[in-house]
Amino acid sequence: MSGEAGAIDQATLAPYLEAHIPGFAGLSAIEKFKSGQSNPTYLLTAASGRYVLRAKPPGQLLKSAHQVDREFRVMRALGGTAVPVPRMLHLSGEDSPIGRMFYVMEFLDGRILWDPSLPDVSGNHERAAIYDAMNATLAALHDVDVEAVGLGDFGKPGSYFERQLARWTGQYRASETEAITDIDRLIAWLEKRMPADDGRLSLVHGDYRLDNMMFAPDAPKVIAVLDWELSTLGHPFADLAYQCMQWRLPHTSGFRGLGGVDRAAAGLPSEEAYVAAYCKRRGIGKIDGWIFFLAFSFFRLAAICQGVYRRALDGNASNPEKARTYGEAVKLLAQLAAQLIDEND
Repeated sequence: MSGEAGAIDQATLAPYLEAHIPGFAGLSAIEKFKSGQSNPTYLLTAASGRYVLRAKPPGQLLKSAHQVDREFRVMRALGGTAVPVPRMLHLSGEDSPIGRMFYVMEFLDGRILWDPSLPDVSGNHERAAIYDAMNATLAALHDVDVEAVGLGDFGKPGSYFERQLARWTGQYRASETEAITDIDRLIAWLEKRMPADDGRLSLVHGDYRLDNMMFAPDAPKVIAVLDWELSTLGHPFADLAYQCMQWRLPHTSGFRGLGGVDRAAAGLPSEEAYVAAYCKRRGIGKIDGWIFFLAFSFFRLAAICQGVYRRALDGNASNPEKARTYGEAVKLLAQLAAQLIDEND
């Protein structure tokens, strides 16, 4: 590969991989996946098979962002649990042959379902089964014994939302490009409505949604949960609300939400039914303060999008053309969050 930001030199990488991954041989092609904004991801084709390489982006990076080593660690720890993940093969250092940290994992043959309305899935029964599998996988994730899998120190205990709000406010301000009144108002509302810590603690994915998982080619079965960059120890309702935000994002936007979709006609669960199924699986009752968790999810996604937009302006985005549209996305998320809190105040 050559002629693009972050290009990987095949001749330089091949001997390194052969030395560090047992059985790896005959690297013949490196192809960058078009999807993904945060950490550029590549398909490696070799005589020994296919592999996936995921790297930090080149250039100046925000502190605490793009921690591919955290992704590697959590997926390696989850191997053998009820949460399906690819097999981890190698983690490099910052002084790797490509000049930045990366990891290599096994290639899995499956489906990435990009549109949450599932237009290409045949029949309401399978659509419902896909959402139920996604729900069951989320419940299984939050039931993982973090101490038993060696992740007891993967995050700080207690006050998760308070710490997360401070972190994402800082990240947002560090990448801010213009003043957005709805964002400022949302931050103030979240600070005012911060719930007391209820003691719930689990491994959280941080970006749990349909297109961050892979399904079997011919069945509504999750074979891998991907993109763990934002994972940590935290409050399980953060993952649940973040996914349920999809029900409220417009389907016609770049977010590919379910807003405006006739979900009942398509066999898709309502937000209420999805939350109830999750609670039943985990043996918990009604979730109090649900609007806070949703509003926090909107702000967090807005902060993530703002970071992508800023990287595009700085020339460091993984997919620069697409990244520039994220500036408008931040405003849309802020507007939707403002509507949500207005309807429930």
